[in-house]
Amino acid sequence: MPLPDRPAATALLHEHVRDPYQRTHALMVATALEGYAVHLNEPVNLWFVTGLLHDLDFEAHPAEHPGPSLQWFREWGYPLDLVHAVEAHAYGYHSFKTLPQTKLAAALLATDELCGLFYAYRKMNPIAYAAMKPSSILKKFKEPAFAAKIDRRTIELGVQHLGIALDEHIANVGRFLAPLN
Repeated sequence: MPLPDRPAATALLHEHVRDPYQRTHALMVATALEGYAVHLNEPVNLWFVTGLLHDLDFEAHPAEHPGPSLQWFREWGYPLDLVHAVEAHAYGYHSFKTLPQTKLAAALLATDELCGLFYAYRKMNPIAYAAMKPSSILKKFKEPAFAAKIDRRTIELGVQHLGIALDEHIANVGRFLAPLN
């Protein structure tokens, strides 16, 4: 099976993910990665689909995540860049120790948990993503008690591998999420 287009990837997501938050999270990460793909002149569909499907197995197999997804993606013949990015986004989770070796993997690692922070901020302060000030998100990033389950270290590691400053990354992701308003 070649890399699916958006409708097929969305159908696959809905087949494996029932939880509304997890679906929203997947769309947020996909949209942010799409923004980075355009910004970095990378393959837009590959980056979007990687973001959309990065947690495909999480609901059914949380203790093994992302192991089952990695197996499925290999069996389905998905691009190795997608497989590597999904594996690297789990750095430090369970026994996964793969560091990002590509821009896509670094962007996914930097973006995944940050989207959770944006989501939590919006729950507390229900405004459009486009209206969120990057400085406000950065302030919440620095408050460990806010959205305490968000792993800030993985965001920092992803940003380091992406080669940009944290404040620039936060501004980029806020801008990239604007279409989801």
